[in-house]
Amino acid sequence: MKKELRVRKNEEFQRIIGKKTSVVNKQFVLYYTKNDYDHMRVGLSVSKKLGKAVVRNKIKRQVRHMVRTTFDQNKSYDYVIIVRKGFLNQTFEQNKAGLVKLVERVQKKTV
Repeated sequence: MKKELRVRKNEEFQRIIGKKTSVVNKQFVLYYTKNDYDHMRVGLSVSKKLGKAVVRNKIKRQVRHMVRTTFDQNKSYDYVIIVRKGFLNQTFEQNKAGLVKLVERVQKKTV
């Protein structure tokens, strides 16, 4: 993902999570809020409880790929995706389907 499409600063993560607008399933928690840009931004959080650095980096690569293929880049929203333990028990396709369902739920709420 390009740098302008990422949420990177801790203050930005806290602001988005602090709004407490989220949708959840067993693989992800997806926080979202409106932003002032003309494009979306995404931040990822993968806990150390999910594995060592190699595993966490693999999860982040997979989630970034899912984001590129499922999110509408033109929506002006900030998202924080927190990966849960259920992610490890599912295949890539099942995890992607779970993320797609969360995005659809967010779109229904924001329209």
